[in-house]
Amino acid sequence: MLHRLQCDIVQMAGATIGSLLAEMQTEDELFESAATLHAVEAQLLVMSQTLAHLAPELHARLHRIDWQGWGQLHHLLETGGQPRREAVWYGVRALVPATLELIADLRKREPLWFGIDY
Repeated sequence: MLHRLQCDIVQMAGATIGSLLAEMQTEDELFESAATLHAVEAQLLVMSQTLAHLAPELHARLHRIDWQGWGQLHHLLETGGQPRREAVWYGVRALVPATLELIADLRKREPLWFGIDY
């Protein structure tokens, strides 16, 4: 059940990021909108914190995730590190979609890991 809850948190945060960015056409639009950037960074932090606390078994099954990239982004967001524009943009354009895809794939391949009774 913990695996399901953690992955649900990651997926909900990723979906929120997708909604926030849906109307934006360029990188500059994100970084010119302080409110949207703040909301996106908050969701990236939720994702990175959740991923940092995955159970070791689930972490091992998601070995293709860019754990180093998530770790660096997590550190920047948690500490308020600057500059972070490149890291945030990499997060929304590469880390988030790839991670969501890998989790969805794992759910299809190993649905028992995500059952309520597990």
